[in-house]
Amino acid sequence: MLGLLAETHVHVGAGRSAGVVDLPVARESATGYPYIPASGLKGAFCDAFADADSSPDTRYEVFGTQDQAGAVLFSDARIALLPIRSLSGAYRWVTSPLVLERLLRDMDRGPRAFAFQIPTLQEQNTGLFSAIAMLADGENSLALEERVFRVQGVPDAAIVTALTRLIAHQKTRERVEKQLAIVSDDDFAWFCRNALPVSARNKLDDNKQSNNLWYEEALPPDTLLYTLVAERSTDAMQKFMRVLTRGDRKYVQLGGNETLGQGWFAFSVIEE
Repeated sequence: MLGLLAETHVHVGAGRSAGVVDLPVARESATGYPYIPASGLKGAFCDAFADADSSPDTRYEVFGTQDQAGAVLFSDARIALLPIRSLSGAYRWVTSPLVLERLLRDMDRGPRAFAFQIPTLQEQNTGLFSAIAMLADGENSLALEERVFRVQGVPDAAIVTALTRLIAHQKTRERVEKQLAIVSDDDFAWFCRNALPVSARNKLDDNKQSNNLWYEEALPPDTLLYTLVAERSTDAMQKFMRVLTRGDRKYVQLGGNETLGQGWFAFSVIEE
């Protein structure tokens, strides 16, 4: 399993317009959760592999060619934590019971490196939060975007431990315990649909007049996703892992707008 922490804005497009947003991010059709298709992941790691390993034969064996499938298999990258604006602190890392259930299910076919109990929330607009803010009337609550959530309790320590393992940077890991928020599946889906940043982009002609104005959606920095990497051949996986864990710079670029500095992830490797 690879944890993927966004260092910049990330735009992995859906290829179609949705309302006022001309270029939305890719989303699951049933849940509306943002994700990164496995084909994009495979291509990005293939480029990174080519930069680190000069042998084309090894690269073809690991990632395949047009005529033959590769020996290393990638899953789609699923959402684990979404940063959401909050009145108490800069932001909260938000997740939901369904997201955590999926993480455990993926662990069953992956490294099985951690386990925890999936939390149960009583209703919408409630959640499990750490470092709670107090309203003037003394009621525990937390404001996320324009919505106010009542406190049901605090996240379990085992969930915090599991999520920190998906993050590459030690100092960033230390913030999960203070910033984690678990809301209902419906509330999390609402944030996925309505809380992603949208920027206006413009194309100018030679006279500096607008030639094409469009709106583009992206995943914000500090979004956390994860993917599973499986194998057809143990030898190929060993070659892939040797390149993947080489040196101290564990970064990969995914999605569009590479020349604008977007799409960079820091990845961490979670094994058995």
